[in-house]
This record gives sequence, C-alpha cells and structure tokens, in this order.
Amino acid sequence: MLNSPEWNISLFSFLLSFVWEIQQMPFYRISPTLSCFDMNRNCTLATVGDVGISLVSFWVVAALLNSRRWVRQPSRWQVNVFILVGVLITIAFEALATQSLGIWSYADSMPSVPILGTGLLPLLMWLVIPPVTLWLVKRQLRAAN
Repeated sequence: MLNSPEWNISLFSFLLSFVWEIQQMPFYRISPTLSCFDMNRNCTLATVGDVGISLVSFWVVAALLNSRRWVRQPSRWQVNVFILVGVLITIAFEALATQSLGIWSYADSMPSVPILGTGLLPLLMWLVIPPVTLWLVKRQLRAAN
C-alpha cells in the first residue's frame, strides 16, 4: 500500500488540504450557531472533496500517459496538467456550491476572481497544495522501494 500512488496522493492531499481548509474558514460565511464539531466536520468533508479532485487530476495525467508511475518523476507539463484539472474542477464546484446550489457562501473578506466569481483562496490552494503533494508522494514512493 505504501507504494500505491493513489494512496499517497490521498494521504498527503488530505493532510495538506485539511490545514488549508481550516485556515480559510474565516473567508466563508459561517453561522454563529455552528459548533466547533460542525465546523470541523465541514472542513473534513471539504477536504475529502479536495482529495477526490486530486485523485481525478492524478488519473487524468495517468490516462494521458497510460501510466500511473508518472508521479515518480513528474515533468513540468504533467504537474501543470495535474494543477489545471484541479483548478477547473474547483471553479465548477465553487460555482455550483456558491451560486446554483447555495451550499456555502463567501464572506466579504474573500477576494474573488473577476468574471468567474470564484473565491481566490480555493484557487490558490490548487497552486500551492498539488506541487507539495506531488513532491511528498515522489519522496514517499522513492523511500518505499
């Protein structure tokens, strides 16, 4: 299991994304009646979604290369495709959640991307977390062999 790319993507993505989700909470509208447990549950659910996005991004690159081993020595374009897929999915999910479905909303403090209306912090996450995740996965897979 330690040498499974998907396991490692999931593990490191979860750990890094959870910290990010907790840190960006002040940029969302949160009911003052929401308990600490509920806030942590919401962050955990969002993190599980982030892990799902990371896995889909990984599998898109793997499908393009016909190999799950790409993560052992990712090229710049592979990392860029991994990030781009995550960004595109995030834009779609944020639009659904904040506009169509009304699941959550941004606080006034959340900077947003003009035209898209997507929060800047959810997008920045996909520029910061994926490269670190891939670096950690690469190191872990090297150590597991």
